[in-house]
Amino acid sequence: MPKITFFNLPEDKKETLIQAAKKEFSRVPLYDASITNIIKEAGIPRGSFYQYFEDKEDAFFFLLNELTKEHKYIFIHLLSSNNGDIFETMIDFFRVIISEEENFNFLKNTFLNMTHRIESTFSRSFSSNERNENFEKFSSFIDKNVLNISDENELFYVFQIIAAVTFRSFVDKFARDLPIEEAMNTYLIEMNLLKKGLYRDSLEPK
Repeated sequence: MPKITFFNLPEDKKETLIQAAKKEFSRVPLYDASITNIIKEAGIPRGSFYQYFEDKEDAFFFLLNELTKEHKYIFIHLLSSNNGDIFETMIDFFRVIISEEENFNFLKNTFLNMTHRIESTFSRSFSSNERNENFEKFSSFIDKNVLNISDENELFYVFQIIAAVTFRSFVDKFARDLPIEEAMNTYLIEMNLLKKGLYRDSLEPK
């Protein structure tokens, strides 16, 4: 978490520092990133960086948390616009994320250099390893009538299964540098297979 001095910066200086950090973490993974490059790009002394962040990990996870918040809002919006259809929402969400040119290299470095902390932070945009406020908020938007489940507990595990497949698909897209449509086609096959098992028998997968 950035220090209070960071949040007290004028918006233009704050944005300059954010963009400088994002540029560096988009160039290389977190553990290869250079504070020297960040401060040079931002035009600030090294001492000033440490007035705003504890270290480069602090800066990185601030950026990742902010991106995760944006993705969570996107996810909820898509869930609402898809009338609670979790599969159509995940398909739309997957396309949105892999099509984000502005965040492409940042996300690529993040997914291909995964740690437990990074995975836990990023996955909050559409999943969680335990039931919490995020899951409760998401579940309230999901159309449970189309799913082959009997209670909220089963919905949680359905969500975990779909999220795990989606997460692996993100890694595969970035690791193999797949074109968007090829990544989407593979993901659609996976989602349609899951639909066959997780939709109620009376509903045919799209």
